[in-house]
Amino acid sequence: MYAVLGRRHGRVLHGDMQEGSATFTVTAVLPVVESFSFAPEIRKQTSGMASPQLVFSHWEVIDLDPFWVPSTEEEYLLYGEKADSDNRARKYMDAVRRRKGLAVEEKLVEFAEKQRTLSKKK
Repeated sequence: MYAVLGRRHGRVLHGDMQEGSATFTVTAVLPVVESFSFAPEIRKQTSGMASPQLVFSHWEVIDLDPFWVPSTEEEYLLYGEKADSDNRARKYMDAVRRRKGLAVEEKLVEFAEKQRTLSKKK
């Protein structure tokens, strides 16, 4: 259960064992974008032992810039020229835009190569 929350950038606030039963209650904070298909995944990972209840709690701003690119020489050395490490804010923004049918800036072809025909003409 903790692995699923960690993979989806959730934070566990506290976990309690209820008195008189074998029920363990965990309270966690999970981004709304990551909550889609959370229930089936957590049931699958815990073999049906966990039953999630999702309730909206609060707004929280992600302190990452989705349009960030390296600009100084130090950033180029650390992140590379393309800075292709995963930007969580950009990933969330693109997921929302795709879901709403808006334009997303992404490459359709990653590695374009000319097709070679291997058959011999007679």
